[in-house]
Amino acid sequence: MARLKDFYKDSVVKTMTEQFGYTSVMQVPRIDKITLNMGVGEAVADKKVMEHAVGDMEKIAGQKAIVTKAKKSVAAFKIRDDYPVGCKVTLRRERMYEFLDRLVTVAIPRIRDFRGISAKSFDGRGNYNMGVKEQIIFPEIEYDKIDAIRGMNITITTTAKTDEEAKALLAAFSFPFRG
Repeated sequence: MARLKDFYKDSVVKTMTEQFGYTSVMQVPRIDKITLNMGVGEAVADKKVMEHAVGDMEKIAGQKAIVTKAKKSVAAFKIRDDYPVGCKVTLRRERMYEFLDRLVTVAIPRIRDFRGISAKSFDGRGNYNMGVKEQIIFPEIEYDKIDAIRGMNITITTTAKTDEEAKALLAAFSFPFRG
């Protein structure tokens, strides 16, 4: 079983029940899924770029990535309907906790000039979004073998009703919030 899943069951549930006064353990917020999304606009000109992006995403997530396609044609961006424009991976259960563990303990500390993640990136419904400027912060990516530095969006979806509950949940998982 994943280390953070055990930590959640043993420690986080207890502290959050005391902090927010829940009557049942099922009321305690939990992380539902983590979605990694990478927009690859350069794929319009060169199809190889998308293959490299999907490969990087699969190494980071440990699971197959889905290629996302344009919903409609936009002449200004030189894209047509159904052109590949990005890739995404949705992580749940064990893989989600394993990724979260790697994100907090390995990847985030490797970010250059890191001063903590923003606490303002909650969406109002208890979900958190963060952007990563370089995929090389993950240890699975070998610096010598990448073709370009790409960023990605990481969305952490929780069952929390408010941002305050979600922040307490992520802080319990030792997310390094600013301030």
